[in-house]
Amino acid sequence: MAVQIGEIASWDKKTQAQMDKLLLSVGIRRDGHLDYSCGAFEDGELVATGSSFHNTLRCMAVSPDHQGEGLMNQVVYHLLERQVMLGNSHVFMYTKPQSAKMFGDLGFYEIARLDDVVFMENRKDGFRRWVNSLVPTRKEGRCAAIVMNANPFTKGHRRLVETAAGENDFVHLFLLSEEAGPIPFAVRRRLVREGIADLPNVIYHDSGPYIISSATFPSYFLPDGDAAILAHAKLDLRLFGEIAKALNVTRRYVGEERSSHVTVLYNLVMSTELPAAGVEFHEIPRLALNGEVVSASTVRQAIHDGRLPDYAYMLPETSYRFFLSDEAAPINAAIRRMADPRHY
Repeated sequence: MAVQIGEIASWDKKTQAQMDKLLLSVGIRRDGHLDYSCGAFEDGELVATGSSFHNTLRCMAVSPDHQGEGLMNQVVYHLLERQVMLGNSHVFMYTKPQSAKMFGDLGFYEIARLDDVVFMENRKDGFRRWVNSLVPTRKEGRCAAIVMNANPFTKGHRRLVETAAGENDFVHLFLLSEEAGPIPFAVRRRLVREGIADLPNVIYHDSGPYIISSATFPSYFLPDGDAAILAHAKLDLRLFGEIAKALNVTRRYVGEERSSHVTVLYNLVMSTELPAAGVEFHEIPRLALNGEVVSASTVRQAIHDGRLPDYAYMLPETSYRFFLSDEAAPINAAIRRMADPRHY
């Protein structure tokens, strides 16, 4: 009987269990971040599987009894066809080091490698070309970098940027361009750019797909175990090290974090990984006003509770004015509908 390729539905517990067993047989634990899974079936038996999360392929496996039959090719082509249907031409992949060559033969190119995982994409030199696109903004002198979500941009974010701008000749500010949470990226970008307009030595960048994205750091956006968070953080920072070299960045500034477990772990990994890459790690104490630490999560909670005027002191005038405007009404409504507005 010919092999059939089809979706493994989330409600199909029996086949889901077969997928887990197959993955474990080749030393893979099912990723917690999957939005689609498929399988190759022979006489009703699952003999190969693959999954995706957004535009990232992962959890790829072929039964040891069916190696060399071209099943992985069929699974990958099926997943890529679905990505095309979704409008995704740029696709990433996680795989084990011993499988990297096979996926290379299927059109994927290595971006970064850790001890137990290889990160790949379907564009030859895609990462290098993206890094090269940043080079025209390279500056000489003492250069720093900041990566922020700014959901929304607060006086705490402003203090972080001011500190870096005052201690360095230039600051490259990367804003997470991933759509996550009720405040659209276009709005976050606008508020950041308005909030730093008077700082001439700050150079703004969209973060793109290679800095804290659902491809490089899915744990930042969804709950995950500590081991996965640490692995994703190391991968993300491996790429950042290359970005820093291209931009002559020798310092990275972050705000001190106590409430977000993911960010606490990310900062911890940065404290060791960045110096190893020749980048100083500067963790700046959080700004406190009126006896309370300024945070975007507190602002979102205030919007949720209809108490934004009580927390106006946490926002630059440009941010505060926006959230009082008619333009912000749909965003404010979306925040009010959230069960937990503190978690983006």
